[in-house]
Amino acid sequence: MLRIPGHGHRNPDDVVIGPLDLPARVDDALAVQAVAFGLGAEEVAVRRQIVLRHMTYPGARALGATTADGRLVGFVYGMPNDRTHWWSTVVEPYLRAQGRDFWLDHSFVITELHVHPRYQNRGVGRSLITTITDAAAEPRSILSAIDTDSPARGLYHSLGYEDLARQVLFPSAPKPYAVMGAPLPLRRHQGRP
Repeated sequence: MLRIPGHGHRNPDDVVIGPLDLPARVDDALAVQAVAFGLGAEEVAVRRQIVLRHMTYPGARALGATTADGRLVGFVYGMPNDRTHWWSTVVEPYLRAQGRDFWLDHSFVITELHVHPRYQNRGVGRSLITTITDAAAEPRSILSAIDTDSPARGLYHSLGYEDLARQVLFPSAPKPYAVMGAPLPLRRHQGRP
């Protein structure tokens, strides 16, 4: 367990990072994702089935960020990458075109990472991703993020992730994504939990 102290009078609660039974708390997690990512009810329903399926894959694991009263305010989940998984089949041609498809082997993929906006910029996302990758047996980590300058991509770059492929198009996604990768363990910065 990792504690992140609350800041100021508005959100004085500590946030605790620890194991998350994601199938049991999938609706709580998707509520966080819906607010953080701007999802509607239809998209949440689709993602619910995806999350539940992902958590049956070998090596899949999740961490949550909870307040003292047990409210989930952030989560991350991932698994060892498998080239037969849907995500890998979509990104593989883009990585191959860059001569980087080897990143799909021996990698821990960060499938989702979301923090409620009221708890962003407090080190919660950084703690979630570094804690889950610290337990990975794989020598590197990969993920995808919307291909725009954003706080999320800034966080990933600060941890050592580099752009492996950009303008990656996922079916039915309205915006292109970037595929990013980093050697493990992730780079740490002073002054953060």
